[in-house]
Amino acid sequence: MQETKAGFVALVGRPNAGKSTLMNWLLGESITMVSHKANATRKRINAIVMHHDDQIIFVDTPGLHKQEKLLNQFMLQEALKAIGDADLVLFLSPVNDGVKFYKEFLALNTKNRPHMVLLTKMDQYSQEKLFKTMQEFTTFQDKFLALIPISSTKNIGAQALLDEIVKHLPTSPHLYDPEDLTTEHLRDIYREFIREAIFENISDEIPYECDVLIQKVEELSNLERITATIIVEKDSQKGMIIGQGGAAIKRIGKGSREKIERLIQKKVYLDLMVSVKKGWTRDKKALQELGYDL
Repeated sequence: MQETKAGFVALVGRPNAGKSTLMNWLLGESITMVSHKANATRKRINAIVMHHDDQIIFVDTPGLHKQEKLLNQFMLQEALKAIGDADLVLFLSPVNDGVKFYKEFLALNTKNRPHMVLLTKMDQYSQEKLFKTMQEFTTFQDKFLALIPISSTKNIGAQALLDEIVKHLPTSPHLYDPEDLTTEHLRDIYREFIREAIFENISDEIPYECDVLIQKVEELSNLERITATIIVEKDSQKGMIIGQGGAAIKRIGKGSREKIERLIQKKVYLDLMVSVKKGWTRDKKALQELGYDL
């Protein structure tokens, strides 16, 4: 029997570096939340990508950043755990960033996990700018295994990237069923889709101070019935989530319902409510009730 390779590959980088976009692109399905706003991803999410006969388990992580809120501390720890547990780390750096955030990553990579550097969003910059950034990284060429420019929006670099990743994975049988897309429970993906719809429809800081609790999922033959509550910190935020005449929450419900239906190929009935839980992003017990293991 031909030997196969399998392993965990952590995607890390500053907030809004393109980690979730990259993972959805390589997977060919949207299972992680993608937003142009920083710090949208809060927990590690695994996606299973088959490359020929080899299996790559990508681990999407929150952006590397430091803030005082308990929730933000949890997010940083999620990223650091992913780095420590991975067989390989992909550090994503938008072309325009230079090496500043990469130096910070090297300081955080205390276990010296092997890593590659991906220069993302290359289609947004000139060849001259890309070449200049690659020259900056050559100073650190003894630190990384490879330096690869990619563009998920222009579909540039996927196969070369997967080929390079597999070279550095351990020989192993498949760790998961090759037919699976993710190790996540469906209700966790539903939660992310609802959060994504909030980011898309509500401006300013409100999306950062809200979360979603999936209370019930009823699976029928031709319908998925989902009951969920959007948690906010302030009464004023509840009003903005609902909107005048319920307009905002209707948009959130429609957007998230369409995302879920595309994934599961089934009609969805989504019952959304809004609840105020003051100071939840700073409250350890409240965070644990929402699934953040502090």
